[in-house]
Amino acid sequence: LFLLSQIKLPPMMEIITAEQLMEYLGDYILDAKPKEISEIQRLNYEQNMSDAMAILHKLQTGLDVNVKFTGVRVFEYTPECIVFDLLDIPLYHGWLVDPQVADIVKAVGNCSYNQLVEKIISCKQSDNSELVSEGFVAEQFLNNTATQLTYHGLCELTSAVQEGELCVFFRNNHFSTMTKYKGQLYLLVTDQGFLTEEKVVWESLHNVDGDGNFCDSEFHLRPPSDPETVYRGQQDQIDQDYLMALSLQQEQQNQEINWEQIPEGISDLELAKKLQEEEDRRASQYYQEQEQAAVQVQVQGAASPASGRQSGSNERKRKEPREKEREKEKNSCVLL
Repeated sequence: LFLLSQIKLPPMMEIITAEQLMEYLGDYILDAKPKEISEIQRLNYEQNMSDAMAILHKLQTGLDVNVKFTGVRVFEYTPECIVFDLLDIPLYHGWLVDPQVADIVKAVGNCSYNQLVEKIISCKQSDNSELVSEGFVAEQFLNNTATQLTYHGLCELTSAVQEGELCVFFRNNHFSTMTKYKGQLYLLVTDQGFLTEEKVVWESLHNVDGDGNFCDSEFHLRPPSDPETVYRGQQDQIDQDYLMALSLQQEQQNQEINWEQIPEGISDLELAKKLQEEEDRRASQYYQEQEQAAVQVQVQGAASPASGRQSGSNERKRKEPREKEREKEKNSCVLL
């Protein structure tokens, strides 16, 4: 909405709190109400507006969207999707099944992600060998596409997104601003590691591995001024996203969850909550391990020769300010 100039901030404003941002969005929704519409359309719009306002606060923590594997614009309907409809912002994903692979098409069908997880559990418990095989194929598909983007999906995205269109791309529980310039897809760079890289604005989306090229606001190639720090921070983010996505998709294999004890009639929402709880636990454990590893590196650096001490010192200098910034701006958004 900022890039489309539909929402404007006061001059020289660099930081905005989450509460202020919600106020801007709420005011925009109220002001965007169509003027000349029928009574039925007005009532429908007001109901959608009321539903959107009720879940607007969730934008600060995350929205509940559930992809389907049949199209880049196909999501299971949830109340949260109303926000995108009401703001007229297209929402895309690229987690698609290749229609040329018949056995995967049959196994996945028209299921959403949550439904497919339930289906895999059900198939594993079945006495029918065909269903067991189908469940295995579906499970392999989730495992092999843990980055939540396939090359078929990338091709469909490139075809579906219009030139110059500004939209939202959903992947690995993240929402990214996406556009298309001269036939190439780009994602807006918002990672904390690029905060001081004023020239780095967009990153190309041309493969499923997250290995894109950085560009400025005019889409000219612009390598980061400090590649070592930036790339390391970016790779850490990619690794963390991948691990969390992989954890979520492989929960049916995790011995810490006894799937046989889960009731057969469990809803998608209840199952998703169980998966999310375990994902959060594993993510927390992963971060703790990373922190412990960082402490160990620092200790080793302090006991090493001169070059080692310098390396350890640089590591602390790089990480400590970022931790402080994250704590300081925990509830704020930084405008690049």
